Amino acid sequence: MSKPRIAIVVGSTRAARFADAPVEWIAKIARQHADIEVEVVDLRDFPMPFFEEVASSAWVPSENEVAQRWQKKVAGFDGFIFTAAEYNHAPTGVLKNALDYAYTEWNKKPAGFVGYGGVGGARAIEQLRQISVELQMAPVKSAVHITLGDFLAVRQGEKKLEEIDHLNQAAHALVNDIVWWASALKKARDAEVVEAEAEAA
Repeated sequence: MSKPRIAIVVGSTRAARFADAPVEWIAKIARQHADIEVEVVDLRDFPMPFFEEVASSAWVPSENEVAQRWQKKVAGFDGFIFTAAEYNHAPTGVLKNALDYAYTEWNKKPAGFVGYGGVGGARAIEQLRQISVELQMAPVKSAVHITLGDFLAVRQGEKKLEEIDHLNQAAHALVNDIVWWASALKKARDAEVVEAEAEAA
């Protein structure tokens, strides 16, 4: 079996975004696992309009070319870690939009979250967990919550994320959960394909 491929999805596209710091940090931790492949996926590279298709791609193929490219990209991964900025107690609009532009490509794959904001992005992450369940993903229990004090210290250059012990403990727990679930669910999906091919033969 090939190694599970994990995407670190940059969930904000603002010019002044904070997301790049946690993305670089969590990707470095994830790459310490020799049994997975890790790729950073930036939503800036997939400038999809706010959802305007006839219906979800679960029912009707998307017409937008960027959306088609996005779906193909998502399909190539076995698990996802999303950065989750919290705006007005919710995740970013661009991340929700990206989630909406795919469906089957998310199915039966784990999702984890690195949140930041006043309460560590906790409210945004809880909403994202509900959304991921509807997309037939498997949201993991562990998460990273970068609360305001740590956020400001990192943003102002007073600290680095790798220097904050409790965040590093949470990050390692999150990555370990994603690795376990990505491997288990990949085996199950691969077995389904083999079974379907056998039945069709």
